[in-house]
Amino acid sequence: QPSGESRPIIDNGKCLSCGKCIPRCPLGAINDKIEFIPMSRFLDSGTLVYAAVAPAAAGQFGRGVTMGKLRSALKSIGFADMVEVALFADMVTLKEADEFNKLVKSEDDFLITSCCCPVWVNLLVRHYGTLYERLTKTVSPMIVSGRVMKTIFPGCKTVFIGPCVAKKTEAKHPELKGAVDYVLTFSELAEVFRALDIDLERMPEDNKEQSSSGGRTYARTGGVSEAVRVTLERIAPGRTVEFKAIQADGVTECKELLDKIKSGSLKANFIEGMGCEGGCVGGPRTNIDTAEGRKCVEEYGSRASFTNPIDNINVRQLLKHLEDLEKEHFDRLLLR
Repeated sequence: QPSGESRPIIDNGKCLSCGKCIPRCPLGAINDKIEFIPMSRFLDSGTLVYAAVAPAAAGQFGRGVTMGKLRSALKSIGFADMVEVALFADMVTLKEADEFNKLVKSEDDFLITSCCCPVWVNLLVRHYGTLYERLTKTVSPMIVSGRVMKTIFPGCKTVFIGPCVAKKTEAKHPELKGAVDYVLTFSELAEVFRALDIDLERMPEDNKEQSSSGGRTYARTGGVSEAVRVTLERIAPGRTVEFKAIQADGVTECKELLDKIKSGSLKANFIEGMGCEGGCVGGPRTNIDTAEGRKCVEEYGSRASFTNPIDNINVRQLLKHLEDLEKEHFDRLLLR
């Protein structure tokens, strides 16, 4: 609080951007910046704008609204197309499994995943800086999606759609900015559809199956760990050091987990944290409750044709499409 002022203020040096303060403020004075209006100018300009939709979208717009119907609805309001961020989660899984295999060689080694959650990364960087060197260098699937789309379609704009307020600050981080131009939350997009009187359940199917079940279940706690475990078993069978994962969700539990790492009392070597309870399905800008969101994500994952990214032909085709890039450039698509 500045001298002479009694009103509460947000200390941006400590803020994790989790969004928990927004519904708890009794005056409704705290809000995140809504980016639809500046984004809509791109939709009206003739610029190619791609929607990158988080895997937590399953069920968020109604049980009868498939990813194919959501794609049709987004194209009807001006997007060139929609991609599943779960596809890029598959790419991240391959990278993190490879990184774990190379770095975790003894019982004392461990890796902290940075995959999905900017709240988890903010907590680590701002309050547990001594552990930063153990953080993987892989960026989030959101950032990979933006970088890849802009590599394939130079000059295009990208919009991430998800449940997370913290993604808005992640997209503007100095090391990451430029990959994603705007972020819309599920609740904001639902308002847009209502304002335009779009009935999503009546939209035609426009299905383009892209991701594995592993990529789709990134949206709930433990999804990253499970995807990396299954992939590691495929790329490094018979490893001497066993893969031992542990997860935490919610800021309090994440702090407790990081404290255990600092004290040396943790018996795990792959550490996954999610700032929201339940994972992304428990984000502050969802349209359905956490339990229902998790159920929908599990069903979405079970319908995938591929169980892991190694078997995902769409990942292989995408990597082949990008293989003409220099290796250094290709690595930059995946690394911070």
